[in-house]
Amino acid sequence: MSRITSFFTELMRRYLPDPFVFAIALTFLAIFLAVVVEGEAPLNSMMHWGDGFWNLLAFTTQMAVILAMGYVLATSPLVDRMLDAIVLRVSTPRAAIIVATLVGCVGSYLNWGFGLVVGGIVARKLALHIRGIHYPLIIAAAYSGFTLYGLGLSATIPVLISTPGHPMQQSMGLIGLSETIFSLPILLTALAVLVTMPLLNAALHPAPGAPIVEIDASHYTAKDEGAHHAGELFADNTIATRLNNSRLLSLAVGLLGLGYLAVSFYRGANLDLNKVNLLILFLGILLLRTPAQYIIKLNDGIKTITGIILQYPFYAGIMAIMAGSGLVNSVSKVFVDVANQQTLPFWGLISSFLINFFAPSGGGHWAIQGPFMVEAARTLNSSLAQTSMAVMLGNAWNDLVQPFWILPALALSRLKLKDVMGYTVIIMFWVGAIYISTVLLWGYWGHA
Repeated sequence: MSRITSFFTELMRRYLPDPFVFAIALTFLAIFLAVVVEGEAPLNSMMHWGDGFWNLLAFTTQMAVILAMGYVLATSPLVDRMLDAIVLRVSTPRAAIIVATLVGCVGSYLNWGFGLVVGGIVARKLALHIRGIHYPLIIAAAYSGFTLYGLGLSATIPVLISTPGHPMQQSMGLIGLSETIFSLPILLTALAVLVTMPLLNAALHPAPGAPIVEIDASHYTAKDEGAHHAGELFADNTIATRLNNSRLLSLAVGLLGLGYLAVSFYRGANLDLNKVNLLILFLGILLLRTPAQYIIKLNDGIKTITGIILQYPFYAGIMAIMAGSGLVNSVSKVFVDVANQQTLPFWGLISSFLINFFAPSGGGHWAIQGPFMVEAARTLNSSLAQTSMAVMLGNAWNDLVQPFWILPALALSRLKLKDVMGYTVIIMFWVGAIYISTVLLWGYWGHA
């Protein structure tokens, strides 16, 4: 295991560029493939790219909000005390790796934005608390839990296709969550990942006496975590300062927001991304107690999303090239042409894994690949639920090696992509074996 780990970590250290450089490279690769594979004129590819650059601006904002406010929620006093209680019960590096993976898994299963942040935070706490932890590995281990979002409560595609009025309802109808994330095969898959992935990550830790990279504790001080903002917010005893620190104001607006959500759900509203953001926002306000404390934590949380804001328009442009040139249909068709009723979900998984390099967004990914896969499922009389879930699993599987989503973990840890990617590549192989087994067994079992 140590030889395999050393091979991939050294490979990533030598050749993997910064995530932004990766996004630029994918842009030109998409243009090249559109020209070579689809025969599109370079000028047309450039126009697809530019026209689509801001297509996902609203979605980009939603992603930024859920991550920044997820950070606030994950660092609130109540959650922070819960994490500290967990950390204090851990005493060895390998146990710390297991705990960081489990926290990342459970957090991402509940909500992907919360999981991305809380996993990185607990990994950092464990690295500060326990000597001898290989810091890049524990950050990679915490991030690896993100793959469970695709099987969890915030899985984009299953939630979307269960929502009345979704864009493809006319062609595929509504597919309930009981047929996707709450189906027995997917529940068993989530359990398999939850049990085995922490053990795999622990096995990747260097043996005692081997070289490790420990966390630099000097990087994490009270000032660094946002205390330097406090002087402005608590400077005097004016009316403005008292309002900034009013617990009553936070309580009132927090209850107002949660009350709105309760009434909305009572009246039949669906749990969409905006509702999730509202829930995270107002829970955070209540848990931080005062507007001033919320602002301090939010200022720190914003540091974790700078890469998202910069890179998402580039991926929106790449997705526009893929859709406008027909490249996504060509990629899917290569696999669908060799599929049958039972194997279509498997080939959907594989094609989704490849497409996710260019479209690392569950919703955007489904918008360009979904119509083709739904039509193929109808033609082959394959299960629409299984095919849709296979695309979701391919997306979540690829996220382990897609540099885009690891940006918040890198911001929290102050590591570089090349420091952690060698470990996530190894994890990707294991998770891929689980997901492939699921869709193959499900495909044949479901049509037995």
